[in-house]
Amino acid sequence: MERTTLTYRQCMPVTINEAWDFFSSPFNLSRITPPEMMFRITGGTEGERIYEGMLVTYTLYPFMLLPVRWETEITKVERPFFFEDAQKSGPYESWRHRHEFREIPGGVEMTDRVSYVMPFGSFGDFVNTLIVSRRLDEVFAYRRERVEEIFGKMSAREIPEVAC
Repeated sequence: MERTTLTYRQCMPVTINEAWDFFSSPFNLSRITPPEMMFRITGGTEGERIYEGMLVTYTLYPFMLLPVRWETEITKVERPFFFEDAQKSGPYESWRHRHEFREIPGGVEMTDRVSYVMPFGSFGDFVNTLIVSRRLDEVFAYRRERVEEIFGKMSAREIPEVAC
């Protein structure tokens, strides 16, 4: 069982508090998830912002029409700089997702770090190479597009060389 870590960065022309307000609401996750995944929150949010210990359950269809039920826990929160969630139950052997926000000239750099282990040993690693890591790349590419539609896009000259 190999641990896979994927990192995605995006710069947004917003304040760190605007970024935090959007991404710390579990309800906005459906706005940035590909529609074919039919993402639906099924419990745990009650309209609240995230907090350490919060449990969120949802159903989605990441591949074909196979439903996946997933429960995550918000394990760390440091407003407005980062929060982490970890899978309590779901499709992975383990899953951690860290959302980081850093002020840069003209906006915010957002970094998503996803670290996971597939179940089923070598077979799971094979499925990860063939399907899962590619699907996650597609999901985060879609998120990038949606976030740009929602917040706008920083021009190339606005983005610091070390960011995004």
